[in-house]
Amino acid sequence: MLYSKILVAYDGSQTAEKALDSALKLAKLNHYSKVDVIHVFNLPTYFVDTAVFIPPAAVENKAQYTEQITEKIKTVAADLTNIHIEVRSGAITKEILNYAEETGADLLVVGSRGLNAIGEFVLGSVSHNIVQHAKIPVLVIK
Repeated sequence: MLYSKILVAYDGSQTAEKALDSALKLAKLNHYSKVDVIHVFNLPTYFVDTAVFIPPAAVENKAQYTEQITEKIKTVAADLTNIHIEVRSGAITKEILNYAEETGADLLVVGSRGLNAIGEFVLGSVSHNIVQHAKIPVLVIK
């Protein structure tokens, strides 16, 4: 099956690199395919009484890291013309799924960290949550 709107969740990890590579290969099978790459940055937020505090260093690091991620994606996907990079902030799984719906994606590609059952139970897993809640096919890359 050929997909025309492929969304890749990208965080810069090794499995995200593999997911991006797989999505680009799929997109090249159908020259009409559009690839969206989403990177979600979750800022550390601290609550003090009724105030919300986000450390300035976190915002600065976000901008630098986001620029690095964007440049890395552009380099890897240089030979693909129909690509869009989206950077968002918030709850990772929720933002990815919302963006998939907004763009009308027909395939979501995500990397898996390969957590064992205990690690996944304690830490949660973005890929697991995406598989459980997505309304479109999900390709999980290990």
